[in-house]
Amino acid sequence: MDVKMGHTLLSLLGFSVNAVLTIEPNWTAFFSGESVTFKCDITGGKDSSWYYSILQDGGAFLPYHKHEKYKLHSLTPGYSGAYQCFFHQKNSTKESNKIYLTVSERPQPVLTVSPSWPSPGASVTLNCRVDHPSAGWSFYWYKAVPQKSDYSYSFELLPGSENGTEQDLFIIDGQTHTAGYLCRAARGDPVFYSWHSKPKFVWSGDINSAASLTVSPDSVQHFTKTPVSLSCEGNSTEWRVRMFSKPDYLYHCSILGTMIGSTCTITSYRFSGVFWCESETGQFSNAVNITMECEF
Repeated sequence: MDVKMGHTLLSLLGFSVNAVLTIEPNWTAFFSGESVTFKCDITGGKDSSWYYSILQDGGAFLPYHKHEKYKLHSLTPGYSGAYQCFFHQKNSTKESNKIYLTVSERPQPVLTVSPSWPSPGASVTLNCRVDHPSAGWSFYWYKAVPQKSDYSYSFELLPGSENGTEQDLFIIDGQTHTAGYLCRAARGDPVFYSWHSKPKFVWSGDINSAASLTVSPDSVQHFTKTPVSLSCEGNSTEWRVRMFSKPDYLYHCSILGTMIGSTCTITSYRFSGVFWCESETGQFSNAVNITMECEF
């Protein structure tokens, strides 16, 4: 009995030949750098005489062959589209279901911290938000460490985060000083990592022995005609002054004025925000919320 007669008999017996496309992992939203495996299958009459190709948006994407699986590495946004298997056997053809894939650029999570000004010893909750949060993500949590050479930060994994967490929340108990945190997300095998989030900070007004910030004149409200000096002191020889301003801007002293030694003198009075010191050895000082107002 030839193949065509065999499929005719299967149909008469109540069996239908269906083409099926599946993907692994079973997501429809991917990111640049991830991989996806297509699997084309025939049900109800499968044999070795079928050839298949894969179509993307109706055009040939993969030519005819007999391998059921095809892995596409290092996805880019250009791979977004509707995919379908097209089977061929002598004079018989079958089209599978369609699967729509969206490939976006590598995501950058958004980290939030709460509260921003905790009481000494209170708990702080970190929340790492990433696109498509239910799609197999795990989360890694980091402490921001000031870099000596520039105004960037290196990252140190927080204890308990070495293998990632399933929850997008991470609680830090006993927060006592100013600190910066970051997160990133990961999923898949091999593991695909998102970008790191921007650093977010929790601030403490308590002065500690390792690092402290003093403001002259000693006030949280200043006027544009009065010079303002911010001095860093503690167990370090090199310091930098940082400022956070809403909605999400991070500045250093050279943007606001001049840094001489361990003192920043503000010469631009357009800014109001939270100021603190950072040392070359990774220390953070107390933080001060300063408001600049015009004087008429």
